[in-house]
Amino acid sequence: MKNLFTNIKGDAFGGITAGIVALPLALAFGVSSGLGPTAGLYGAIFISFFAALFGGTNTQISGPTAPMTAVSMVIIAGIIAANDGDVNKALPTILTVFLLAGLMQIGLGALKLGMYIRYIPYPVVSGFMTAIGVIIILTQILPSLGYYPKEDMEFVNTFKAQAQEVILENILKDEAGEGILVLENFKETVNRAGEITEDAVLKESQTLAAKEASGALGAIKAIPRALQNINWLELILALGTIIIIYGFKRITKAVPSTLVALIVMSGIAVGFNLGYRPIEEIPSGLPVPNLEIFTEFKLSSVTPYVFTALTLALLGAIDSLLTSVVADNMTKTKHKPNKELVGQGIGNSIAAVFGGIPGAGATIRTVVNITSGGKTRLSGMIAGVLLFIILLGLGPIASKIPAAVLAGILITVGIGVMDYKGLKAIPNLPKDVKIGPVKFSMEVLIMLTVLVLSTFWNLVYAVGIGLVIASLMFMKKIGDITGERSGITSLKEEEAWADEKEFPNNLKEEVFIKHVKGPLFFGSTSDFQQLVAQIPNTAEIVIMRLARMQYMDQSGLYAMEDMLQDLQKNGVEVLFVGLPKQPRYMMERIDIIPDFVPEEHIFNRFAECLNWVKANIKDKY
Repeated sequence: MKNLFTNIKGDAFGGITAGIVALPLALAFGVSSGLGPTAGLYGAIFISFFAALFGGTNTQISGPTAPMTAVSMVIIAGIIAANDGDVNKALPTILTVFLLAGLMQIGLGALKLGMYIRYIPYPVVSGFMTAIGVIIILTQILPSLGYYPKEDMEFVNTFKAQAQEVILENILKDEAGEGILVLENFKETVNRAGEITEDAVLKESQTLAAKEASGALGAIKAIPRALQNINWLELILALGTIIIIYGFKRITKAVPSTLVALIVMSGIAVGFNLGYRPIEEIPSGLPVPNLEIFTEFKLSSVTPYVFTALTLALLGAIDSLLTSVVADNMTKTKHKPNKELVGQGIGNSIAAVFGGIPGAGATIRTVVNITSGGKTRLSGMIAGVLLFIILLGLGPIASKIPAAVLAGILITVGIGVMDYKGLKAIPNLPKDVKIGPVKFSMEVLIMLTVLVLSTFWNLVYAVGIGLVIASLMFMKKIGDITGERSGITSLKEEEAWADEKEFPNNLKEEVFIKHVKGPLFFGSTSDFQQLVAQIPNTAEIVIMRLARMQYMDQSGLYAMEDMLQDLQKNGVEVLFVGLPKQPRYMMERIDIIPDFVPEEHIFNRFAECLNWVKANIKDKY
């Protein structure tokens, strides 16, 4: 705290500028998430303030971001659908999942796991970020065209039969839960079915219609109907917003073009009293905590989303720490990753309690803050306070913003968030994998796999699959490299190391040397296990040079044990030279040392081993 007020003027200007940039994005992300603009604004206020206060990156500006909103959108849609399309009924569960994600982030920081986030492979991050952009663009096409599936009655009516089926299924579930379902007599079921109104069927049909058109794949399916039902005013508002955002940047970057587009297009819509569709009303007054998170907490309703919450926490961690690296490069400082995760977790937890959507460190807003003079955590706190003041004073005015304008803003966000660097590199990456006659780059395959699965299936599983493929390919490559470098041949065929030049020629049929030049782990044991077959019948001794085998895992340990056991059966003794500490510890735990290799057969230097060989091995061939 002692350095918090050393740069008040710069922090004030940086925080105010970043807050202004954050305003339209917060509203747009809130609308996109499915919880409305208020949720986006609450998220921006609380995450910005508390992540700055408790975080580990002085200049970081946090709030709802495109990746976090895209994942949140999927979570929200799924939970709402599981609650009969009722947002109010689903809200406690949604916010509990967000709260859990925030608490998990605090846990990641407390366990000091921040440093490990950087090990996520670039192709996975690239594919995911591009997928986020594609998802945002596709899901905003419908509101840009002024098409809302729930309001297309011809489309909604196609779900009436399915809606009746769902309602009847719910009646049966309720009866089973109440213990009054009797298969021999459906009298109660018939009575309850008779009370179903047309409004209930219509409401369920609208829910099913909205679900059918949700997500990237649903949007693609709905585009033909949207094109037949274009609302030209909404389309013009969205296109005007996009044109101003890109066009104003060419004039000046001193004023955020997103804010200019928001003010200009909203001003035109309101000033000319156009019959546009406004966003949901932003309530005036202070934010109120949603205590239903605690009072109506049910473990059973949250348990299915634990893994999803963890994914949200990890994504927020990656998003924030990548932005922290950008901030470090610009300010020549060094952030504290674990403290940053704790700060982000606190911000997301408090935002969830007040009904805000989760967020992370926002790169563009952080860059704006730094270039505007922000240097300390005060700048991020000021950005949050500014948004809070706007909420209190301008809520009714902000409620008049056209929904199509925010859709236009989000389309530009989607275009901007895609990883063009990774996409441009696709033709130039080496084709290192061959299946049949086809050669391709494994990194490109991983990126495209994550991109396609994230866009059209499941963001969470796509990243998991990408990580598994990337890890398997990494292990294969390391295993191949280790195997190539660690081959065993006789000294007549293998290039000797410098200290092996004086090895007696007359003993080269009796003594063979194995150079292990890398870690012995599960990715490199296959070639190692073939060692016994490569040893000719003339061998009496195998010298294993292990100084470069700095690491051995359990798979490598048992491969070593099997190899030593087979050699012992064949009457071949093994000498270790330069055995490092970690592999020695592993081998002592299962008694490889001294059962297979006694202490007197372990040497620190090759010269000592050579003296032992000269003294104990006779020339027989």
